[in-house]
Amino acid sequence: MTSIVIPAHNEGRVIGRLLDSLLADTSEDEIDIVVVCNGCTDDTARVAGERGTPVRVVEIPTPSKHEALRVGDEHARGFPRLYVDADVVIASADVRALTRALTGSPKILAAAPERKLPLAACGWRVRAYYQVWQRLPAVREGLFGRGVIAVSQAGHARIAALPPLMADDLAASLAFAPDERMVVETAHVVVHPPRTWSDLIRRRIRAATSTAQLEHHQEKFEASMAERTPRTSKADLRAVLRKEPRLFAGVVVFLAAAVVARSGARKAIRAQDFGTWLRDESSRQD
Repeated sequence: MTSIVIPAHNEGRVIGRLLDSLLADTSEDEIDIVVVCNGCTDDTARVAGERGTPVRVVEIPTPSKHEALRVGDEHARGFPRLYVDADVVIASADVRALTRALTGSPKILAAAPERKLPLAACGWRVRAYYQVWQRLPAVREGLFGRGVIAVSQAGHARIAALPPLMADDLAASLAFAPDERMVVETAHVVVHPPRTWSDLIRRRIRAATSTAQLEHHQEKFEASMAERTPRTSKADLRAVLRKEPRLFAGVVVFLAAAVVARSGARKAIRAQDFGTWLRDESSRQD
């Protein structure tokens, strides 16, 4: 049985669409879904509980994704195991594709779906940013930024040893060598991007802050990290432009976002403040 752990903090507006997509065309004994409502003050638990079997709702008082994942593991029943963010959408067929990838080869310990980013409702600068971001090698090949990571039992042992980090999906991706992880082309997840420039910058400040925290921990946990943090280099951007010169404006926007985000993250990094989440609410709109 495939287990799906969904940490959810005040996700009442969006968790229903995820659960409905997971439950369509599936049997009760095929998947096991654990929704861990952590520190919720809205109706997340009620919305999830209304879906019935095979959804189980666990409530904890602490608003902590790391703690929610740990508690979800305690209640999950099977492997492969998926960790799914509450604000994405993935279907049961895509879960099956990820499961097949992990059970089909003992070498593959972790897998993730291809991203679908609906950008039509986003401002032009957000669209320009993501046109470049999606083309970066680390973004195409890594398991992060997808809202879904699936692991085998052996893969689970690898990520369970990681410290609690803001960049939990990036840390999980880096815990596996390239030949141990796979982006499954037949599986897809809809990841809703921020709609406005200010919301994009909030996300990028969070990313810059969490990356700094991860790099600090990598110095102490190098044995459990297969790679260094994949930062975007000038060579990466030059390669994008050589292949598609039409993306020049997008590269300018990308660089501007990087500069603003690094400046915004500086205070939090100096203060070692890795608990402020800077959540983007625009991506949770209907």
